[in-house]
Amino acid sequence: MTEESDASGDAGRGESVAPAERAEPAENISGGDAEASSVAEFSPGEAGTRAEAVVDRLGDLYWQKTYGGQDAFECLVRTILSQNTSDLASQPAHDALMERYGGADLASALADARLDELADAIRPAGLYNRKSEVLVAVADRVLEEYGSAAAFDDFVREGDPAEVRSALLDMDGVGPKTADCVLLFAGGQAGVFPVDTHVHRIYRRLGVAPADADHEAVRAVLERDVPAEKCGFGHTASIQFGREFCSARKPACLDGLDECPLSDICDRVGVDVETGAVLDPADAD
Repeated sequence: MTEESDASGDAGRGESVAPAERAEPAENISGGDAEASSVAEFSPGEAGTRAEAVVDRLGDLYWQKTYGGQDAFECLVRTILSQNTSDLASQPAHDALMERYGGADLASALADARLDELADAIRPAGLYNRKSEVLVAVADRVLEEYGSAAAFDDFVREGDPAEVRSALLDMDGVGPKTADCVLLFAGGQAGVFPVDTHVHRIYRRLGVAPADADHEAVRAVLERDVPAEKCGFGHTASIQFGREFCSARKPACLDGLDECPLSDICDRVGVDVETGAVLDPADAD
């Protein structure tokens, strides 16, 4: 499973995008407990890198101030459900799962779940047979190593971020984007910039990251060049920008450079505004 994939990556201007996929939460970008969230102040100032300049520009469009506060195991479950699909598809699956298995300890409930029943509950998310196997496996792993979902939550919030990321990546079905989302949205960790298909496409198209960079190489560039306190916001704002302006098939610049708020700092790698041709940056000359 390519866990960084996101079916919403092709949605954009001139294409069908449901309202629920356009807007981020008004207050806590993670949808988590406000008391457990991290607060970041937006202070653009003078950017030290192109990547920071992009994030600062996105701040003028989408700034939100708080991150973190989600229950770590539920965040892990939610992110696994979102793999290879859109938020619009994964949300009903998450709601059905929580209605059936949510309770005192979600990890215990999923560890004991029958695979066929769990697969049926999460069917809207797609790849439900594989995802049900992954969910049971990670639930077993959490119980075996931490004892409960609550103890796992403490580990994610209080543990060394590098150790937490390593532990998450060691779980079956958990890749870099999933691990980073748990670190950001549950742990509220600064300096974490998850890379989904939007982020991967945008920063190579902008020319901020090499055109042939994979997801991990793009993450390395962004976490190096964007100040830690801006990384969480940079991730969520980039996704919003990808949905509204810089879609995979029809970026806004094709309608005129003044249609995109980043056109003056974008190299448009793989985009030919004269012919309308749009290629993956890695395939561009």
